[in-house]
Amino acid sequence: MPTRVCCCCSALRPRYKRLVDNIFPEDPKDGLVKADMEKLTFYAVSAPEKLDRIGSYLAERLSRDVVRHRSGYVLIAMEALDQLLMACHSQSIKPFVESFLHMVAKLLESGEPKLQVLGTNSFVKFANIEEDTPSYHRRYDFFVSRFSAMCHSCHSDPEIRTEIRIAGIRGIQGVVRKTVNDELRATIWEPQHMDKIVPSLLFNMQKIEDIDSRIGPPSSPSTADKEENPSVLAENCFRELLGRATFGNMNNAVRPVFAHLDHHKLWDPNEFAVHCFKIIMYSIQAQYSHHVIQEILGHLDARKKDSPRVRAGIIQVLLEAVAIAAKGSIGPTVLEVFNTLLKHLRLSVEFEANDLHAGSVTNVSVNTGPKDNDEKIVQNAIIQTIGFFGSNLPDYQRSEIMMFIMGKVPVFGTSTHTLDISQLGDLGTRRIQIMLLRSLLMVTSGYKAKTIVTALPGSFLDPLLSPSLMEDYELRQLVLEVMHNLMDRHDNRAKLRGIRIIPDVADLKIKREKICRQDTSFMKKNGQQLYRHIYLGCKEEDNVQKNYELLYTSLALITIELANEEVVIDLIRLAIALQDSAVINEDNLPMFHRCGIMALVAAYLNFVSQMIAVPAFCQHVSKVIEIRTMEAPYFLPEHIFRDKCMLPKSLEKHDKNLYFLTNKIAESLGGSGYGIERLSVPYVPQVTDEDRLSRRKSIVDTVSIQVDILPNSVPSDDVVSNTEEITFEALKKAIDTNVMEEQEKEKRRLVIEKFQKAPFEEIAAQCESKANLLHDRLAQILELTIRPPPSPSGTLTITSGHAQYQSVPVYEMKFPDLCVY
Repeated sequence: MPTRVCCCCSALRPRYKRLVDNIFPEDPKDGLVKADMEKLTFYAVSAPEKLDRIGSYLAERLSRDVVRHRSGYVLIAMEALDQLLMACHSQSIKPFVESFLHMVAKLLESGEPKLQVLGTNSFVKFANIEEDTPSYHRRYDFFVSRFSAMCHSCHSDPEIRTEIRIAGIRGIQGVVRKTVNDELRATIWEPQHMDKIVPSLLFNMQKIEDIDSRIGPPSSPSTADKEENPSVLAENCFRELLGRATFGNMNNAVRPVFAHLDHHKLWDPNEFAVHCFKIIMYSIQAQYSHHVIQEILGHLDARKKDSPRVRAGIIQVLLEAVAIAAKGSIGPTVLEVFNTLLKHLRLSVEFEANDLHAGSVTNVSVNTGPKDNDEKIVQNAIIQTIGFFGSNLPDYQRSEIMMFIMGKVPVFGTSTHTLDISQLGDLGTRRIQIMLLRSLLMVTSGYKAKTIVTALPGSFLDPLLSPSLMEDYELRQLVLEVMHNLMDRHDNRAKLRGIRIIPDVADLKIKREKICRQDTSFMKKNGQQLYRHIYLGCKEEDNVQKNYELLYTSLALITIELANEEVVIDLIRLAIALQDSAVINEDNLPMFHRCGIMALVAAYLNFVSQMIAVPAFCQHVSKVIEIRTMEAPYFLPEHIFRDKCMLPKSLEKHDKNLYFLTNKIAESLGGSGYGIERLSVPYVPQVTDEDRLSRRKSIVDTVSIQVDILPNSVPSDDVVSNTEEITFEALKKAIDTNVMEEQEKEKRRLVIEKFQKAPFEEIAAQCESKANLLHDRLAQILELTIRPPPSPSGTLTITSGHAQYQSVPVYEMKFPDLCVY
């Protein structure tokens, strides 16, 4: 029962107190006395200077009733306060608000859930009131702490626990709304507040049973769900908080998310982490996306020594964030993202290499497998993120990223790469090469350049085609696939998938355009480099079927995208040279690889003959393929790359009709107006300075004089195994004069062109290098001896680094590279 006073004393009491006392009935069950409440409200509106006294007196009564556990009168007092707040909006409300907040704090401090909920509801109503002037002295530290504690309620009754948590979330939401509309709204973004608010919301969001995995912006929950489900209400409050964040306080709101995920070990599995950052990326303003990405990168650096699955979880979160940010503004973080990811890729490879080394040293293979697999998860996640990020960049930025990644690839004998591989060893270096090329492959996917020189500039092409990247079949596959991504500007690669004899190329509906001047210039400058890479790639001993398929696709794409008449002749010369190398077999390749090369040549010549549509050429190719189908099916791709294909024991005794003949090809093309003079000159790959630095078997050491014993200068059908060593003078006498004149003219033209266009430093360095090389080679030539020729019939093909000659009596000799003048 409220305290009653006598009539005389009551008359002497201030009017505001009498009005306040009158709103309380004798029995609290009767509720607020509405008539008297209207009088009190009218008095407060008429005399706003009395509001602070009314508030103080109501607070005094409420505090007494709370202590005495008179919940009924507490409810009446709070209802009266709410009505006064809604009715009064003058500047004099400021002191009254202080009394109101004091009463709300009293309710929140009480241990009764009903009073806590009551205080929260009153605070939420207050938070929705727009005040005329800001309050420069009011702080909400207590309310942030108390509402955050209510969000973690552990009450034994599930219904009461849910009710308290909902009240805490709604209270935080009220604090956020009140402070962001205030002039002093920056105070709520201070770390000490965010460290309480954000984890409290995430704690309730974490209880959601079915984590939403949608890729688009999550739909807004219904009003009923907001009121009944703490997780939905917390998520909605979290979105609202992030949506109000600005440039200066964005990081303060995001960093507690990392702390919560770390503390509760939510990176593995990371479904909840992904869900949180989807909400963050869709809730913040688009121009602030790069702040979140920078924070994720920084946290990845901070956790670089954690378990692989934790790092993989963080990288997966980065992927989701990048996927959303790529549609808007990413800002200046593009190179930072790639640099950080490549650094962690190197670290992952280093961890993997160290685990393998430790396992081999201790001879313990147990428990190393799962670690390796975990590191591969990290590496795959990094590559996937790099690829997705790169593929969503504009073309000008993607070109920079391609150069950036290629600059990280370790190339033997050079110091151009910027990635520290000192701790990796050979196995780790190869692993990082594969990972970086896979990343590059992802970035180049879907890239369409108007000119090939834009996609493959010299500074990118040279390291990409480096001999040191040919040491492993998987590296060669990745290099070719990267080239295909950049060359295939009309999406023809899918039509060429798989190496096969195509009956009618027209059915493929190949898309192509007329070769532009820039592409023609590119092939004149870099064509020999591409041919060389394909030629040497075909002769590698560790090739598998996929290598031959990619090499065939490379030839076909060059034909479609870059081939004019001159390039077509060069490609045919290359194909014939590959056929001859398979027959002669200077590299001692297994029979499967020799037949694979023959099948590759057949598939390509069948393709190019139909592309240029020369009937006689098509007829010759079709006839050879038909004969092979009957007599040597292992020379065709449909058979040699099939399981359990029967292989021949040798290729020396095969009929010449099984081979593509240079003279017949020249005859057929000459009748159609092609310049066939160069077809008589066998293709020989260029020798580069890097060949002498490479750890691989140098092409310089394998150049030899090849024997061709077919009569009438027909391309090689068999190879004579006998050799004869001759002197240099005897060799000069045997050279055909006409062929030498043609070679000399071509050589002079190339020398003049080089002296006109090449930089002076390059010419001087090359002259000095050739002088030293000639001095060494002459000393070796003087040691050659002579033996009688085995047969007067046949021809000799002399192959050197700078000259090729034919129509010489049959000899075979091997000696280092020599420029014959």
